[in-house]
Amino acid sequence: MYFANFLFQAASGGVALIQFLPYIAILLVFYFLLFLPNQKRQKKLAELLANLKNGDRVVTVGGVHGTIVGLRDEYVVLRVPPDAVKLEVQRGAITALENPEQETP
Repeated sequence: MYFANFLFQAASGGVALIQFLPYIAILLVFYFLLFLPNQKRQKKLAELLANLKNGDRVVTVGGVHGTIVGLRDEYVVLRVPPDAVKLEVQRGAITALENPEQETP
């Protein structure tokens, strides 16, 4: 009987924290599973873009693989094989850096 009274008090505003506890738990789960990893990924990408240099092999958002031959403030000039075509792309379009150690000859 006491438990039923406790539930009635909680439902009527007696213990408001218990009503919001599931919502708080959901927010915490969203923070740790969605927001925190995304912030880490964005910080890593910003560091990668800041440390680009000539000769780095990169991959763009569109899947273009190329070698950096020129750097400007907001743009990067890529040399794309097989005909050594030069493309100018925005720095933010670069998503990854290729490791020369992982390439097979």
